[in-house]
Amino acid sequence: MLSELIHQNNCKKIRIVTDFDTGEIACQNCGAVSPEKAVALGPENTGLTKEEYLTSFRAGRKISLKMADMGLPTIIESKDKDATGKSLSRENRKMFYRLRIWDRNSRSANTVKSLQKAFLLLDGIKTKLAIPESVVEQTAYIFRKISAKKILSGRSTSSILCATVYIACRLTNTPRTLQDIANAGNIRRKNLQKTYRFLVKELEIYPEAYNPHEFVSRISKAIKISEKTERLAFRIVTLAEKEGISTSKNPMAIAAAAVHVAAQKNKEKASQVKISQTSGISAVTIRDRTKEIKKRIWSEI
Repeated sequence: MLSELIHQNNCKKIRIVTDFDTGEIACQNCGAVSPEKAVALGPENTGLTKEEYLTSFRAGRKISLKMADMGLPTIIESKDKDATGKSLSRENRKMFYRLRIWDRNSRSANTVKSLQKAFLLLDGIKTKLAIPESVVEQTAYIFRKISAKKILSGRSTSSILCATVYIACRLTNTPRTLQDIANAGNIRRKNLQKTYRFLVKELEIYPEAYNPHEFVSRISKAIKISEKTERLAFRIVTLAEKEGISTSKNPMAIAAAAVHVAAQKNKEKASQVKISQTSGISAVTIRDRTKEIKKRIWSEI
C-alpha cells in the first residue's frame, strides 16, 4: 500500500521510516503515510508496579473462565466528567447514573455470588491437589454450564464444584481419586459420589475410567519400594488388563493389588495395611484383588 502511494508521488528517493509511538509508516522523502499501522512483534515488557503495567503492556491480563467476570471487569467512575475533565451534560449524567445502578445490581446477583464462591474454593483445591491450569479451566467451563442449567439452587456449591473437579479430571485423564477431592474440598465422599452421579446424568457426560497404570507410581513412591518392583507392578497391571481382571474394577484397587503382588514376588516388605492407607482402598478389597491376580496370572509373572 505504501509503495503505491510513493509511486503515485513519483518519489525517486524512497526512505521508509517507522514511528514506534504512533505506529505510522511513512516515506521520509515525499511524506507519503501508509494507512496500515506497524505491528509490534517484540515480547511484552515486564511491569512491576501498576503504573508500569498500564504504560508498558500492550494488552491486559488474559481472559479466564475461572474468574466470575472472566477477567473483564466493568469500571464506571463516580465522577460525572469525561476523559478531558469536562463535566457531563444533564442527559449523560442521568444515563451514567442508571448505568452505575445496573452495574452494582449485576455484581450482587445470586449467579455472580455463586460463581465467586465456587471459584474461590476452586483455587484452594487447585493448590492442595496440584491440578494443572487446563483442568481448572475445564472445571470452570463445566461449572458455568451447570449454572446456566439452573440446577444449583437447593444444593451445596462446594459439593457441586468438587464433583465438577472430578468430572474435569476424568475428562482430561488427570489421576485424582474421589477421596483426594473429598479431602481437598472438606466434604464427605458419599455426598461427592451422589453429586457426581447426578451431574453426569444431567449433563449427559460419560467420562472413561482411569487406567490403573496411572496409580502404580503414586503407590510405589509412597511405600518406598524398589524400581524393579515398580516395573513388575506395571507388568502385572498390563497382564491383568489382558485377562480382563481389571474390567469394572476400581483402578486404584487393581494398582494397589499389583504393587502388593510385585512386592511379594520380589520379597520386599510392603504390608497390606500400608498400601491400604496410601491408596485409600480397604485391606479386604486389596486381598480379594490379590487372590484374583494370583489365581489367573501368577504363572506369567
